[in-house]
Amino acid sequence: MASSSLFAAGRRLLRLGRGRLFHCRSRSHNPTPLLLPTRTASSPRSRSYSSERPARRPPSLQSTLWPLGHPGTLLVPEIERWAEKPGNRLRRVELERVVKELRKRRRHRQALEVSEWMSAKGHVKFLPKDHAVHLDLIGQVHGVGAAEAYFNNLPDKDKTEKPYGALLNCYTREYLVDESLAHFQKMKELGFVFSSLPYNNLMGLYTNIGQHEKVPSVIAEMKSNGIMPDNFSYRICINSYGTRADFFGMEKTLEDMECEPQIVVDWNTYAVVASNYIKGNLRDKAISALKKAEEKIDIKDSDSYNHLMSLYGQLGDKSELKRLWALQMSNCKRHVNKDYTTMLAMLVKLDEIGEAEALLKEWESSENAFDFRVPNVLLTGYRQKDMLNKAEALLNDFLKKGKKPPSSSWALVAIGYAEKGDVAKAYELIKNALCVYAPNSGWTPRPAMIQMILKYLGDEGELKDVENFIHLLQAAMPVNSDMAGPLSRARMREEKKAGGAEEEAPSSTKASG
Repeated sequence: MASSSLFAAGRRLLRLGRGRLFHCRSRSHNPTPLLLPTRTASSPRSRSYSSERPARRPPSLQSTLWPLGHPGTLLVPEIERWAEKPGNRLRRVELERVVKELRKRRRHRQALEVSEWMSAKGHVKFLPKDHAVHLDLIGQVHGVGAAEAYFNNLPDKDKTEKPYGALLNCYTREYLVDESLAHFQKMKELGFVFSSLPYNNLMGLYTNIGQHEKVPSVIAEMKSNGIMPDNFSYRICINSYGTRADFFGMEKTLEDMECEPQIVVDWNTYAVVASNYIKGNLRDKAISALKKAEEKIDIKDSDSYNHLMSLYGQLGDKSELKRLWALQMSNCKRHVNKDYTTMLAMLVKLDEIGEAEALLKEWESSENAFDFRVPNVLLTGYRQKDMLNKAEALLNDFLKKGKKPPSSSWALVAIGYAEKGDVAKAYELIKNALCVYAPNSGWTPRPAMIQMILKYLGDEGELKDVENFIHLLQAAMPVNSDMAGPLSRARMREEKKAGGAEEEAPSSTKASG
């Protein structure tokens, strides 16, 4: 009853506006479709209603590319096929938008592929800003050495503050302190440090390597050089104080930020404040900061709801979690898989497994792309709460529906059995994971788990089972000496068993004679 009350409003809102014919066909208990209202034959408008439907627009370039999210999928052939269709034309602005959106979605390899093709085919003549984007993508995909080589090969006229800044970002992203500081100094000498971005990169570096105490001096230097900190600058500094439980410093920096006429404190800043209060067990102050954050959000931005819900989940505040979920369902036009994974994770955290199961069914009935990362959240909850029978049942249910669980889903349940000491069951599930293994899927076998299973097979398994498992394993990880031991033990045991059988055969023949 609780779960139905939680999601009833969301169900109605999700279905609102969808085609009624589709909606009714999708409900097996209501076979009679409720069609859209029709007009009588005598009405002159009825003829135009039925015969003058607008032609369906061909898919845009972006709508063609976004579903192709697997890292191994090449986008350039898809772009070229799209461009060959009548009426489609490649425009610089659209190609740049594709690269920008791919970066936003962290599909860096695909973004680099498109960027390289744009330049090689002459679709875009690179300006310094384009070189900066390309350099950053090279750093993401091929590493900082390749980014340096690209930078060094640029003509001097293109080595402006943007490519310099992109290389600084590569250094700080890889936590290369000496290189970052030297490059920052070079930028200052060339007069390329005239915005908050390079300082933000340095503060981000200090944050990521745990040297939070160095952050305030960077923002102080920025101000002394006449450069105005932006929201991100203040947010990093606020977090540096909060991480060290210096709540006085954190609150003072927030007050300074609120007093700056050029700065509009955004919801994310108050969320950072709230997060640090939560870590410091200052519940009332955390709730106050969360209320301020909510006042600042764009009500149509689902990411802001997801972030605030995760913070209320950390506070264990189920009522606020449900309230924000209902607001998200009503205010946001689209409800993507990330929205469901956030809510599922919070329900699991609050031990609301029944409501999480109901929400997963809601997601299954939605029109969202089927992504096993969503049910994996519930599978993780089942494992953490020792409900492994339910986890297996969920995987089997998906198989019955024609949905093939990926390696990561099988492995999640296998970990649960391994934690309980049931290595035989863990072996069966990891074997399933290896049978569907796909390179670049983001899943690799845990070495400790594999060692445990190999020991079990070497001690108790049949030789053919050991050989088959190692064969499957070779596709996912390199062969090593750990695999040879169990194989030889299983072979020795089988040979010993065969020898024993041969010894018994003559004696039994002699006895019968």
